[in-house]
Amino acid sequence: MEANMPKRKEPGKSLRIKVISMGNAEVGKSCIIKRYCEKRFVSKYLATIGIDYGVTKVQVRDREIKVNIFDMAGHPFFYEVRNEFYKDTQGVILVYDVGQKDSFDALDAWLAEMKQDLGPHGNMENIVFAVCANKIDCTKHRCVDESEGRLWAESKGFLYFETSAQTGEGINEMFQGR
Repeated sequence: MEANMPKRKEPGKSLRIKVISMGNAEVGKSCIIKRYCEKRFVSKYLATIGIDYGVTKVQVRDREIKVNIFDMAGHPFFYEVRNEFYKDTQGVILVYDVGQKDSFDALDAWLAEMKQDLGPHGNMENIVFAVCANKIDCTKHRCVDESEGRLWAESKGFLYFETSAQTGEGINEMFQGR
């Protein structure tokens, strides 16, 4: 994702970008972020309460970039907390569980929520969106195949990645936009 982010021309100063995760509860948003930022997998499910936060540094060419990742709770109860975090976002990770069709079907509602909260002057065109088809390691329960997910993402001009937070497959590629 950061390869597609806007770059500033301030030599020596590290650039900060804001990335948010969106998707239904229990699709693996927190696990994806922990896998990327902390290089670990947490198998015990702990629901995110409101917002969680991860930060990591990446090197793009000769610039250090601090990626600030806001992991937003997927439960509807936390809407009032989430709606404060859409503003000033440069990147969005839209996550669904390949074994839960309803989590895939809900992606449109997540986009609608973001658009509503950004208001009439909010612009989503300059935001990099990555659709993350998570839990591909659980193949026997797969309900959303890769072609369906990829087609949905590409029809909106979004990046698409197949990932497993548990094994780490596709996680670095997703964050690095490869």
